[in-house]
Amino acid sequence: MHFMTLSGTTALAKSIRSRSRFRLRGFAMAFMCLTVLALAGIVTPTNAVARTYTAMVIDGDTGEVLHQYRANHKVYPASLTKIMTLYMLFDALDNGKVSLSTRMKVSKRAWGQAPSKLGLSPGSSITVKDAILALVTKSANDIAVVVAEHLGGSEVKFAQMMTAEARRIGMKRTTFRNASGLPNRGQMTTARDMITLAVALRKNHAKYYHYFSTQKFRYGNRTYGNHNNLLASYYGTDGIKTGYINASGFNLVASVNRNGKRLIAAVFGGRTARTRDDQMKKLLDRAYLKLKEDGEMAPPRPRFSPEDKILPADAQLLMAKRETRREAEQPGRIDTETVVSRIKPAEASSGWAIQVGAFSDQRRAQEAVLAAARTAPEALRLTRAAVEQQASETGVLYRARLLGFEGENDARAACAALRREKVACIPINAGGAG
Repeated sequence: MHFMTLSGTTALAKSIRSRSRFRLRGFAMAFMCLTVLALAGIVTPTNAVARTYTAMVIDGDTGEVLHQYRANHKVYPASLTKIMTLYMLFDALDNGKVSLSTRMKVSKRAWGQAPSKLGLSPGSSITVKDAILALVTKSANDIAVVVAEHLGGSEVKFAQMMTAEARRIGMKRTTFRNASGLPNRGQMTTARDMITLAVALRKNHAKYYHYFSTQKFRYGNRTYGNHNNLLASYYGTDGIKTGYINASGFNLVASVNRNGKRLIAAVFGGRTARTRDDQMKKLLDRAYLKLKEDGEMAPPRPRFSPEDKILPADAQLLMAKRETRREAEQPGRIDTETVVSRIKPAEASSGWAIQVGAFSDQRRAQEAVLAAARTAPEALRLTRAAVEQQASETGVLYRARLLGFEGENDARAACAALRREKVACIPINAGGAG
């Protein structure tokens, strides 16, 4: 009995030693894995700057900084790089090197770029104008390379040209390595530098800036939407671009004009496109509130105009809700006469407007104005509504319009918001031919 106990003890000891050696080997393997991961983090700068949040907001007219957080911290620009690619293309247009109708060839290298892209086949070509729209809306990586190779001979040479131009306009901490913004360890920028680029673009290439407010781009049999959601969701936005790669998070440079006061802002490192957009809106709201408190914002337009007695669109929206309730009580009856007034074209306000329909029936024109006010109250809240009566060859025509936009870009942005909701809309220069 005593012998058997010793034997059992010996076997147990061997088993324990065996399991201990197994555990030690496991610990050693785990330690080696952790060491490799740690070293990878040291030698790969991507992890050190991944998804770093930085932001900046300036007064676009004076250059005053209204908000900044790590504005000089280096981050990856992602597709914001294409703003500089477009800047270089606008330079080439102004210098006569290309025209909007110039065709640029697609190389095998361009065709082989990672999405997002148009996917044009090698040997095909695209016009400069279509290339601009593809970069603004689709953020097409293949087209960025097409532009780079056409203007620089190679993408490497073009990136060097981009960096040199960046230095010239004051982007002190930016280096470009490609034309698209696809991942590259050496391609870095800052929130301050990107705002510097946005300011320079508006100053030096104002006549091309309207491309950044393009909501949709149709090429071939496909339609591509703009990734910049603020164009349709934040009143006054007229540009400029979004960007994303995994190492940077979601980035955005935005330009907004309200009541003649422009803000330019940059946000880097959003977790999602939605959180990035929400943060941008919050920063812009705070900046406009600060300007208002400092007395730098123009006073709001009066709710009623003594000349033509037309209600602002936000007032129409409230009244339209009451009319909806009355319609429910009296089916088929909508008293829109209390909401809008008829005016003659000669009495119309000057400046830019939008038109949401032209009808032979006044009631339908009035309903169209109400529908627009209900559909996009944010974009139309500072405008005034009018149903303009005009003689035509077939009788009287009633044009449903919203008046009082600061400029063409504001009118186009409002139309973009309405079209997004499937409402027909065209910008109109109310001071000229309509």
